[in-house]
Amino acid sequence: MNQQKIEEATRLLLEGLEVDPSDHNFADTPRRVAKAYAELFSPPDIDIPVFDEKYTDMVMMRNHVFYTMCPHHLLPVKLQATVAYFPRGKVIGASKLIRIMHDVNRCPMTQEALTNAIIQRIEQLTHGENHGVAVFMKGHHGCFAMRGVQSHDAEMITWALHGRFETDATARDAFFRLVV
Repeated sequence: MNQQKIEEATRLLLEGLEVDPSDHNFADTPRRVAKAYAELFSPPDIDIPVFDEKYTDMVMMRNHVFYTMCPHHLLPVKLQATVAYFPRGKVIGASKLIRIMHDVNRCPMTQEALTNAIIQRIEQLTHGENHGVAVFMKGHHGCFAMRGVQSHDAEMITWALHGRFETDATARDAFFRLVV
């Protein structure tokens, strides 16, 4: 991430908004914005351990809240995600399911792309040694609330189902019952 370019762009943005960047309220804004973007889009590289385990029933991490930025307007998106999978000899550390959500969130992206990226990352980590992965995500988009339609309560919902969640109605129904 090039923080110097982000600072320069923020200065230009402030000037474009006809804000005096030397005003004491804005003097440090370019640095703060660059630091905030680095925190949001540069999660630390972490080891995500996968353990040998004979457990084969559904594993789920429900209702994790995190943020991204809309790629169309660069406005915040508050997400609530639930991730589940059926292990087949390999389980992911519980807190690591949350880390995976942050790990794939490295730039502004659509909610749809983020939903799919989470599934792909879990499949990559388990080397396909799972019977299925599912992600359900609700998003409150700043671009809906702050501009345009100005709808403050609208939720955008995305989900993706792979493996057993696609083919087994009982597994799929159990997932959706637990999500709601």
